[in-house]
Amino acid sequence: MSDRDAEFAEYFAARSGAMRGTAYLLCGDWHRAEDLVQVTFTKLYLAWRRIARHEVVDAYTRQILVRTFVSDTRRGQYRRERFSDGAPEAASPTGGSAEDRLVVLAALEHVPPRQRAVLVLRYWEDLSVEETARALKCTTGTVKSQAARGLQTLRGRLADDYQEWVR
Repeated sequence: MSDRDAEFAEYFAARSGAMRGTAYLLCGDWHRAEDLVQVTFTKLYLAWRRIARHEVVDAYTRQILVRTFVSDTRRGQYRRERFSDGAPEAASPTGGSAEDRLVVLAALEHVPPRQRAVLVLRYWEDLSVEETARALKCTTGTVKSQAARGLQTLRGRLADDYQEWVR
C-alpha cells in the first residue's frame, strides 16, 4: 500500500463515523447516509493527491458531503418511502431523551434540503456562518436567512408539544 493510500485509509477510519452522523442528520435515513458517505469518500480519494493542506481536509470532506446531498436531492434521485414508524436502526447520540431526539429528527425531515444543510452545519457541526457559507458556496446572508427559515419550520413543527424549545 502506498503512503498516500495508507494516509487516506487512516483518515477514513478516523472520520467516516462522524461524517455518517452528519449525513444522517441531512437525509434522515441511515442507508442513504451510508451511500452519501461512500460517495463522499470516493470523491475525496480521487482528489486526495491534490489536497495540498491536509489541515483543512475535514472542511473539504464536509463540503463534498453537503454538496452531494443537495445535488442528489435537487435531482430527485432519492425518494423516501416509509413503511412503518418503528424504532431507529441505530442508537441515538447521547444527550436528551430518545423521544425528544426522534421528534426533532422527524421535524427536521420537513425542512427543505438546503435549509437542513445549513442547520446541520451550523448547529450540529458547530461551524461559523462564514465556514458554512464556504461549504455551501453561498453568501453569509444566505446562510443566515436559510438558518432562520429552517429554524422557523422546526419551530412550527415542534410548537404544539415543545413550547419550552421554541421560544
